[in-house]
Amino acid sequence: FAGAPVAFAQSYPTKTVRIIVPYTPGGPSDMLARLLASKLQESWKQPVIVENKPGASGAIGTDYVVKQPADGYAMVVSDLATLTIGPTLYKLPYDVERDLQPVSMLTSSPYYVTVNPGVPIHDLQDLVAYSKAHPTKLNYATAGMGTGPHMAGLLFATRMGLQWTYIPSKGGSQATQDVVSGQNDLMFNSAFSSSAFVKTGKLRLIGVSTPMRDPAFPNVPALAEMAPGYNTGAYQALFMRAGTPADIVAKVNADVVRVLSQPDVKEKLASLGANPAPGTVEALRKTVREDRERWANLVKDQNIKVEQ
Repeated sequence: FAGAPVAFAQSYPTKTVRIIVPYTPGGPSDMLARLLASKLQESWKQPVIVENKPGASGAIGTDYVVKQPADGYAMVVSDLATLTIGPTLYKLPYDVERDLQPVSMLTSSPYYVTVNPGVPIHDLQDLVAYSKAHPTKLNYATAGMGTGPHMAGLLFATRMGLQWTYIPSKGGSQATQDVVSGQNDLMFNSAFSSSAFVKTGKLRLIGVSTPMRDPAFPNVPALAEMAPGYNTGAYQALFMRAGTPADIVAKVNADVVRVLSQPDVKEKLASLGANPAPGTVEALRKTVREDRERWANLVKDQNIKVEQ
């Protein structure tokens, strides 16, 4: 009997594996899931398919995985902020720490603060001055109320005493298109989603959310230069349903770490503005716990409320 779990892990997978993306196609989690699925399929010699199940700021797709058998054949790629902010704002049908099994962190990237080029804002000073002179005039596109980009923007606005009109979209890619088209004025979104539009001039980059400037755009300031201590970003992570056999979790973790270390994968991620950030199961579990506490404290301190 002692050898059975090892044999089980060695034979996994024996059928199609599904990676659930709880957002619309085209966003960072979706692009990453498809890259990961392609590489894992090559390695496992079994189909690995990506299914988008958007809605409720990621809760619908996540809840779907929680309700699947705990056998490793359904997993979810999610923005970590969505999983750790949600419980501070909403009543959810699952508990992240109780019902999800961490597998590995996948990537990290800063949030880019971008505006439509037609908006008379060229830097952070312009953003603050314009926002104070025209309260609520700027339309702020969000990937969904309570998502990481929404909360990142709301936190900065609160810190600086600014008022924006928040416009929820059907996911990060739609929010980006709404700003590119001029339907909305401003957004925080991952470099993963925004970098291509910045490079082609369709979006104007005016700030980054991490404490240090992005080496790709050294002339663009970090928000912490104006709001000391400000620090957040986009972190994509892989989870399964809690109760999945530990040997399967360990196998998938090892294979994911291997995939993210491949030069062509690193090159592709870099072109999208993301950095590989794989790690251990326990490291991800610790990050989830710490982030939940951090966001809960911020929500309480800033009295941030989102209508459900």
